[in-house]
Amino acid sequence: MSISPKTTPIYQTSVFTFDDLNALENYFAEPGPQYMYTRYGNPNTDELAQEINQLEKGAGAVVTSSGMSAILTAVLVYAQAGDHVLCAEEIYGGSSSLLSQELTRVGISVTYVPTVDIYSLEGYVQENTKLLLAETISNPMMMVMDLQRLAQTCQQKNIKLVIDNTFASPVITRPLGLGADVVIHSVTKYLSGHSDVTAGVVVTKEAETATRAAQIMRTWGLNLSPFEGWLAARGLKTLKLRMREHSANALALAQWLQQQPQIQAVFYPGLPDHPQHELAKSQGNGLYGGMLSFRLADEAEAVNRFMRALTHIPFAPSLAGVTTSISYPAGTSHRGLTAEQRENLGITVGLIRLSVGIEEVKGLKVDLGKALAAV
Repeated sequence: MSISPKTTPIYQTSVFTFDDLNALENYFAEPGPQYMYTRYGNPNTDELAQEINQLEKGAGAVVTSSGMSAILTAVLVYAQAGDHVLCAEEIYGGSSSLLSQELTRVGISVTYVPTVDIYSLEGYVQENTKLLLAETISNPMMMVMDLQRLAQTCQQKNIKLVIDNTFASPVITRPLGLGADVVIHSVTKYLSGHSDVTAGVVVTKEAETATRAAQIMRTWGLNLSPFEGWLAARGLKTLKLRMREHSANALALAQWLQQQPQIQAVFYPGLPDHPQHELAKSQGNGLYGGMLSFRLADEAEAVNRFMRALTHIPFAPSLAGVTTSISYPAGTSHRGLTAEQRENLGITVGLIRLSVGIEEVKGLKVDLGKALAAV
């Protein structure tokens, strides 16, 4: 009896076997889906990479052990000791820590570009500058990057553009189609979607770039486990449905939060008064994502009272799960920045980031309303 599973089984193995020396030689000589060692490749991780590659419309993709290892892989594709990279000033704190604290130790220098200079890069590009790293929607201030304009600048300066598309997902924006050279995701977030996976992915515009990324992944040991590959591929099947619901709920809550007297400001691209609202509308196909931030009074105890009064929304230093959660950027994702750096970016004591899930909005308003009353 032949067995034909509807979904890919979990290939929970570290190694694959060969019949003889001829089979071993065929593995190295013949291109295609052959397997020897899971660090080199596995059916579950390959399936995940192929599915994400199709969503981003790339020429190739490589999955990695985390979003951080995806950023590392993307930088190492283009840069080596003695090279220089640029990074948008408004970036995930973990990204800046990787660049400033670790890659500088191996001889790769970094310069952060303020938002006001990001589309010109005048005075920032050096002879050894290889790439610019930026986010589609910045964490946590929700600034939306004009990717087409940014790509044109990078092309003029002869540097590569690497875009972290985690907050948007390919359902909202496909950076490769707007001129980016590489797209990375923390698959941990929206792509897997259920807060039970740690993974990353690098998607490339050119096939040879994906080949180089795969070599880095294998050599540095940045591979994803088969089970997490299987879990993420399962989560990916509902991505389009989830992103629509995340976006609808976030817009409804952003509008509601603007009306609450305890809220000083709301940062969400779907609001008409957001500085990049029209850009977000056109670049995001009418969807604005499930992430928003808002500011309470800049008093730590006011934030604590808010958090303690929440019943159903947990305080968790991550995002993009199907259930709503809050985070505190000043004390988690951007903790590594100086107080002055955080202040310049708008990450003040009262700033709270809200990852809006797919629950009923009515219940979320009740929980948030109760917490705001405690402020």
